[in-house]
Amino acid sequence: MSQVSQKFDLRQTQNLVMTPQLQQAIKLLQLTNVELTEFLEEEMQQNPLLEKKDDDADRDDGSNDQDASGESESRDEIQDEFDQAWEGDEVNTSDMNTYEPSSDSMASSGKGGDRNFEDRDDNFDNRISSTTSLRDHLLEQLRMNTDDPRDIMIGSSIIDLLDEQGYLRHETSELVERLQCSEDRLEKLLKIMKGFDPGGIFAKDLVECLSIQLEDNGQLDEYMQRLLDNLDAITKDTPAALAKKCDVSETYLMDMIAEIKALNPRPASDFDHFVVQTVVPDLLMRKIPKDLGGGWRVELNSETLPRVLVNQEYYAEVAQKSKSRDDKTYLNNQLTAANWLVKALHQRAQTMIKVAGEIIEQQDAFFLYGVEFLKPLTLKDVADNIDMHESTVSRVTSNKYIATPRGIFELKYFFSPSIPGANGMMYSAEAVKAQIKNLIEGEDPENILSDDGIVDILGKSGIQIARRTVAKYRELMRIGSSSERKRKKNQKTIV
Repeated sequence: MSQVSQKFDLRQTQNLVMTPQLQQAIKLLQLTNVELTEFLEEEMQQNPLLEKKDDDADRDDGSNDQDASGESESRDEIQDEFDQAWEGDEVNTSDMNTYEPSSDSMASSGKGGDRNFEDRDDNFDNRISSTTSLRDHLLEQLRMNTDDPRDIMIGSSIIDLLDEQGYLRHETSELVERLQCSEDRLEKLLKIMKGFDPGGIFAKDLVECLSIQLEDNGQLDEYMQRLLDNLDAITKDTPAALAKKCDVSETYLMDMIAEIKALNPRPASDFDHFVVQTVVPDLLMRKIPKDLGGGWRVELNSETLPRVLVNQEYYAEVAQKSKSRDDKTYLNNQLTAANWLVKALHQRAQTMIKVAGEIIEQQDAFFLYGVEFLKPLTLKDVADNIDMHESTVSRVTSNKYIATPRGIFELKYFFSPSIPGANGMMYSAEAVKAQIKNLIEGEDPENILSDDGIVDILGKSGIQIARRTVAKYRELMRIGSSSERKRKKNQKTIV
């Protein structure tokens, strides 16, 4: 029979302790500029030593703002902990008591000028049309329909989630979690917003978009509803078969189809003169003039971030008047938290710029010539090149958007799996999708390309791809099969 005994065993292990400050730093890295602004507003309300930096006050009197250049180069305990615990320890920064997302925060990348954009004004603000945007148009209607500040805030966030067609493709549960509101409140607000102009806006899909417009026109009856329920069959079934499904005659079916064709399946297209801003870019990409070396530079979108400083003068004034131990402890804790937040913000800015700069350098051909030249790229590729941890790159690129001369893209867009090609070359999946789309859009109406035909054409250009992969990419782009496209063209001829 074995005896149970107790004994002391000394072991030495190493593990990473997630301090509250480190957790906050990681959280800041994941936030978008808009989310970060809201977070900073809350922090400034809670911490009396944090305040926004006023440009005019800064020019007249810099006594309240202890700038980075005037600080001691010694590293305090907070900075040491931050540098040691941060994954990858990717950026070395000096101590800062002011976080200012200015235009000086930039990185250059790439070589050569862009022949496609030489005649354009590089100022991002100047590229935005002065005509009323879809967002402004919807916000005006929102304010006319409700004066509840909470509803206006939720509605504004919903407007920013619209895609380029004007659809809201998010599940209710996802919206509730994202907007931190009750499901009942969200549904009531959405019901109101779906009645906004243009008709069909905020629909979750094409069927709902058409239903909203038909109901507004007084054309949504039971027979039209049956046709909407079988919308895909318009291009797949014969008119006789579809008429039977809808329990109407072929003549009446053609009239209903004509009514549907008179609708707008893309509500946002009424505002095509304006680039629909479904998101606010966190970063801006600009062209460097050729006389300065050419290439690109990336900078923070400073207009979406407040300038934050630690008010040292206020701290000194209050510290002199603090008598009790609790007051002094509270004040020192607030100063420590404020200093840490400013350093974490600076670290976040430098990390974002470093990651974005590497992505731009890797995808230089895309910005010069288009999506067909998008290179296959992984998080590990970028992380290795800039000596960062892969998880850090993942956090930086999630839900972060960059405004470029070719439009606004999520940083994740530039990461794409590779497809093998001839002579060991690799192609980006997004580039292959673009080629497939171009082939289909340019196909002869009398000679519709099959998936096998597309495989053959791509093979001749050196891209080795299976037929099922072509079908998969085609379906992801919502492009019908060759038989469906042929029926659709025939249907247009009949109608």
